[in-house]
Amino acid sequence: MDGSRQNPLPPAARRFLSDLFPGEAAVFAPEETCVFGTDASRRQAIPAAVVRPETEEQVRELLRFAHAERIPILSRGRGTNTVGDCVPTAPGIVVSTARFADILEISEDDFVAVCRPGLVTADLQKALAKKRLFYPPDPASVRFSSLGGNAATCAGGMRALKYGVTRDFILGIRAVLPGGEVIVTGGRTHKNVAGLDLTRLLVGSEGTLAFFTEITAKLLPLPEATATALCAHADPDAALTAAGDVFRAGMLPAAMEFVDRTCLDAVAAITPLPWSGPAGAALLVRLDGSADAVAADLEKLGRVLAERSPLFVHTALDQAGQDALWAVRTMLNQASFRVAPDKISDDVTVPRGALRRVAAGIRAIAARAGLPVLVFGHVGDGNLHVNIMHRADDPAERHTALAAREEILDLALSLRGTLSGEHGVGLSKLPFLDRQIGPTERGLMRRIKAVFDPHGIMNPGKAY
Repeated sequence: MDGSRQNPLPPAARRFLSDLFPGEAAVFAPEETCVFGTDASRRQAIPAAVVRPETEEQVRELLRFAHAERIPILSRGRGTNTVGDCVPTAPGIVVSTARFADILEISEDDFVAVCRPGLVTADLQKALAKKRLFYPPDPASVRFSSLGGNAATCAGGMRALKYGVTRDFILGIRAVLPGGEVIVTGGRTHKNVAGLDLTRLLVGSEGTLAFFTEITAKLLPLPEATATALCAHADPDAALTAAGDVFRAGMLPAAMEFVDRTCLDAVAAITPLPWSGPAGAALLVRLDGSADAVAADLEKLGRVLAERSPLFVHTALDQAGQDALWAVRTMLNQASFRVAPDKISDDVTVPRGALRRVAAGIRAIAARAGLPVLVFGHVGDGNLHVNIMHRADDPAERHTALAAREEILDLALSLRGTLSGEHGVGLSKLPFLDRQIGPTERGLMRRIKAVFDPHGIMNPGKAY
């Protein structure tokens, strides 16, 4: 993408936007809009304009105008996605939800929360915890990503193993279609099979169908207690075998994460690890439930893990102790850039039984490429994050990294896996999508989009 490109709107369009979004709620100068044309993918293009709605009526008027004038609309939460979903591939209007971020209702009786899409997910979780309620989805960006962005990409996270992904916790959506019509899908009941499930269609649609204005989230009681176990092994295969043992023992942790040797070395470069000596890989396991159940499960987990002769097992019940153990996982993003200045980030998913094969295959690809590759992620549901570290300003090294990425994606597909478990497709995975999804199925997706968005203005050129 050419980050210097300017996409001026006609004067009449600028006047319309300035009237609809007064003051600083609409900006047009490239030096102001440029930050809204990028995301965690590090791709960039300059938006034609950026607007920040505060009411649904503003969104309706905007989508009436954009539909009539055929101007692309790009919904934007906090820009944390890694696949280029927020990058304006065509001259268009970025609609930031930063000022559209309220909690409208928390119902302790119905176990639902109704929120605006710009709400930071961690802020919702904090508000719920005060009422002993729980919204389980916890993507790695939970402290700064938005609920609307999580819904648009169907974000997963570490607790997806036990509780499911964002789609499993969105009961209803109020959204505006191109042209300004409002639709309401689902509701606030925890069961609903009337008609086609438009809510589940919208969740994960990557901003290509409609603009969300209200999200009704399903809540659970907050677990009474949690515990964490950190288990280190001499090599990745032993750690992944131990992960399978946990399931075979009849246990279902809240989260189970794998971190390979390259990741451990990266984290060790910025903070001391909670052990001394080398380790080839580590497993992190979180348990939750009643205090008595967690204590019993932690004892059982220790017996299961011990059967694979780990280098050690550390456990913690208090929050500070657990946070110290989880730092091995939560600090990975910032630690990765100590390895190299640039990375290609993917999140392949394979059937659980193929985890050891895909991990071994990725190590072989990394060795052939001669590049450090960080492998970590949600082994409980077969979802591995793969960060190919390299120098993008070295053309040969960049070419090698891209070739390694293609090999890794093909490896995952050969094991009956998927190109993405939770990041979405966006721009970065679109060139590979036909390797997983056939032309008939992709044709259906495009026809569905045409029903919602006949002029193709919603986040064009993304997802499918």
